[in-house]
Amino acid sequence: MTPDEPGRALEAAWREQWGRLTALLVAQYRRLDLAEDGLADAFEAAARTWPRDGVPDNPPAWLLTSARRRVLDRLRAEAVAARRLPVLAVETELQEEAQRVMADAGEPVRDERLRLVMLCAHPALSRENAAALTLRMVIGVSTADIARLFLMPTATMAARLTRSRKALAGERFEVPHGAELRARVGRAADVAYLAFTAGYAPPSGPELVRRDLAGEAIRLARLLRELLPGRADLDGLLGLMLLQHSRRDARLVDDTLVLLPDQDRSRWHADEIHEALAILTPYVTAPGTPYLLQALIAAEHAIAPHPDATDWPRIVERYDELVEIADSPVIRLNRAVAVSEADGPLAGLRALDGLELPGHRLPGVRGELLARVGRTDDARAELAHAIELCDNEPERAHLVSRLAALD
Repeated sequence: MTPDEPGRALEAAWREQWGRLTALLVAQYRRLDLAEDGLADAFEAAARTWPRDGVPDNPPAWLLTSARRRVLDRLRAEAVAARRLPVLAVETELQEEAQRVMADAGEPVRDERLRLVMLCAHPALSRENAAALTLRMVIGVSTADIARLFLMPTATMAARLTRSRKALAGERFEVPHGAELRARVGRAADVAYLAFTAGYAPPSGPELVRRDLAGEAIRLARLLRELLPGRADLDGLLGLMLLQHSRRDARLVDDTLVLLPDQDRSRWHADEIHEALAILTPYVTAPGTPYLLQALIAAEHAIAPHPDATDWPRIVERYDELVEIADSPVIRLNRAVAVSEADGPLAGLRALDGLELPGHRLPGVRGELLARVGRTDDARAELAHAIELCDNEPERAHLVSRLAALD
């Protein structure tokens, strides 16, 4: 055994098995707090003992057995405190069951993980709390990391997670059916994209892309697609994330924001683009879903060898479809940008008429379009307003440079 083998095995188990093991523990004990605490204790025990005793032949089974023992210890303590007899399983039976379950990577484990995802997507939780709980329970992101990713103190995030677990106490641990299943899947997809958006376009702070959060969101999207294959909305979601994330290295050069038309396309991640295009190709002529249409729009940029080759009229058509099924101010803002590229800045400004959207992006776009038509004073006013509203440092620096260029 090499010195770093236990660490690699433990890291692999954390990334690949956390959600599976959590789902099995929740399925057995029906308590999120017990599952999470027991599994965390098991990983802590592994970090102490594997370097000394060696990596077990079946690490997931070892972790599951260890976690169950810790859960049972907790139940014993609670039972004593409540002065009632606990219902306990025989330790040897737990070991045999752990070996059997983890040796089977098929439908039973898949179903338990799906139940856990659906539980975290329960409508009793806000989207933000559902996203945090999903990252914690399904992916295994630490509370401290989730707090950092969502820009809040660790204690605040810990309290949110505790409230979320309590809100789900007594809820059924099962996969719903029919309309409720569709709603839960949609909510789970929204949770993944919310986490991705928080990483790809943080509203404040010094970073333009928080790759760790975006990466965890993509991992969640992959899990959803694995658990529920053949769904256009989930295929579109993963394709959209991969295409947007593929441009991360080209968006910031020397701490300076680089807009899409000016990006060095050789710095885009070709492997992620190819994977996304392979996912999306069967849907090019299929009826659109919101995530699928956004992904197909992103694909138009990915397949253009240079900015002048971008099929802007086709992008406008996709946005028109998107407005029909999922209208929102953000979608209309992005459509106006596409219209300005296809039909000129005046057409883009007309597309912005009557649009209201909090934050700096609307005045920023309006300022750019006003500058293109020569209305410099109006452009200055819009860009100055955008600067006042912008808390993200790279984006704010870009707006300041654009205003300085007008002056």
